[in-house]
Amino acid sequence: MTKKVIIRKQSGEKEAFDPDKLHASLRRAGASPKLAKEVEKGIRPVLEDGMTTSAVYRKAFQILRKLQRGTAARYSLKKAIMELGPSGYPFEHFVGQLLAHMGYEIEVGKMIQGQCIKHEVDVVAHNDHQQFMVECKYYNSQGKYCNVRVPLYIHSRFRDIEERWKSSPGLDKRSFHGWVFTNTRFTEDAMDYARCVGLRMVSWDYPRKEGLKDMIEETGLFPVTVLTHLNRKQKQALLEKDVVLCRQLLKQQGLLDNIGLKPGVKKKVISEIEDLISGADLST
Repeated sequence: MTKKVIIRKQSGEKEAFDPDKLHASLRRAGASPKLAKEVEKGIRPVLEDGMTTSAVYRKAFQILRKLQRGTAARYSLKKAIMELGPSGYPFEHFVGQLLAHMGYEIEVGKMIQGQCIKHEVDVVAHNDHQQFMVECKYYNSQGKYCNVRVPLYIHSRFRDIEERWKSSPGLDKRSFHGWVFTNTRFTEDAMDYARCVGLRMVSWDYPRKEGLKDMIEETGLFPVTVLTHLNRKQKQALLEKDVVLCRQLLKQQGLLDNIGLKPGVKKKVISEIEDLISGADLST
């Protein structure tokens, strides 16, 4: 009988290592049952009591990267979103691109006059019928949750802007809404308050099947930080040029020359992107 190894979760709780959970996370990233079993086999010898879930993930990623890079990139998506920093502006730009893909016209980092004061809004998004004030709460640690103070503050700002929008020429046919995106999770109080006042909320896995992870995988709008052939410095250089999407690199491959990639590495990056977003609609 295999000895149970106790793993420490991000919250500090402890639980026995569960290979089924590992397999499930790998399968969600596109790994076949055979590949998931190979990764588990590679992890088993290094498991020890007190090992963190983050350490298990890092080891799984290292093994997966050697076996199948496209799947490794998808598996690292959560970490890649964490790398859209340190300022948080790349995350705002990334959310804006997600909304643009959904058919909204967007403006990022816009000053908006409210009824009482001016507000700097992360993203303004609209179509013919709806207009949104979108705020993006970026955290560089998975352990940090978006608490109730965030929707309280954002809703008060939205109400000031909404009053102004209601009396603005040309906006009479639109409904107005507030929307909050975070790269981690919301506390229960934050979600309860948002539901009560009608504030839309998107976190890593909320709403169910419509969270940030689902939106990215359904649209194929993966961030450049997911690419396994680029180092941190190269990724940061792209973010500083407002290049946040892998598909931007497909359309403008010269951007990879600008960060000093050799032809062989560039070819590998392009191949990785094509594998990563295969089957997605690349028309937008």
